[in-house]
Amino acid sequence: MDVTPALRSYVETRFERLGRRVDKDCEIRVQLALEKPSHKAIANVNLPGSTLHGDALGPDMYAAIDLLVDKLDRLLVKHKEKQTEGRRGDGLAKSSALD
Repeated sequence: MDVTPALRSYVETRFERLGRRVDKDCEIRVQLALEKPSHKAIANVNLPGSTLHGDALGPDMYAAIDLLVDKLDRLLVKHKEKQTEGRRGDGLAKSSALD
């Protein structure tokens, strides 16, 4: 599929939203495809130590991109929460209560 300058610009502006979720540099690769009758947007987000994948189908390419950005936003929030939980170490030791 040929990517028009308007479509490229739309992808770049929508994906800027994800920048606030990422603390370090990351690489995002986006693929756009036409699977009649749907439009498909696929992205891989390469973070230090992990890779997140998302895809979305929509009635037009702009809708598919919007859905994809929403999915990736949720994935990044979930990923960040997992990292925070792992570092937090609340100090509570698991013990069994003997009654």
